[in-house]
Amino acid sequence: MVKKSKNYNYFDSFVRMVDFSCQAAELLTHTLDNFDSQQLSIKVREMHTVEHAADMEYHEMQTRLAREFITPIEREDIIRMGQELDEVTDCVEDVLLRMYMYNIQQVPDEAKQMCAIIEKCCRALREAMREFHNFKKSRSINSRIIEVNRLEEDCDRIYIEGNRNLYTSDADARTVYAWASTFTRLEKCCDACEHVADAMERIIMKNS
Repeated sequence: MVKKSKNYNYFDSFVRMVDFSCQAAELLTHTLDNFDSQQLSIKVREMHTVEHAADMEYHEMQTRLAREFITPIEREDIIRMGQELDEVTDCVEDVLLRMYMYNIQQVPDEAKQMCAIIEKCCRALREAMREFHNFKKSRSINSRIIEVNRLEEDCDRIYIEGNRNLYTSDADARTVYAWASTFTRLEKCCDACEHVADAMERIIMKNS
């Protein structure tokens, strides 16, 4: 039986990392719901501040892990969870970077809908992660994991419809390319959330 480390709480670090993902998702949703192309560069800088803080948390976890012998769960699982959580925030930042790069001027409804789902995914992950330290006794963690999987499927459906509407519209080629790419990045955010949920599920199964 692996004992919990007295020096560093990895479960608390997981929660802090998913908090950053929630902050990034909320910023993305707010940006698209109140879209102003002239403010994109400012929002990109705000997003990078969140992503950088998330990176610092991830690097601190890695540093601690390299120094410690006793860990609450297997080292490989801690590494994998840290990577998956870091990827969520990176993916959300990438959406805003793409919009800035492509000089997006208008936001379709499907993009706003996908953002709302990403935010819900991150919140569900945060609720699950707050229970993760007690996964053997928690009554809610499995339902949150299932919720993330369901939300990812909802995002896939909107992704398909958004692309169909895009390619059947009279939009110019540059707009079609820009939003096709951005839709893909939005969908990747939900995929990243699902990967975190899947990693949690594997760890629970392994240690139950």
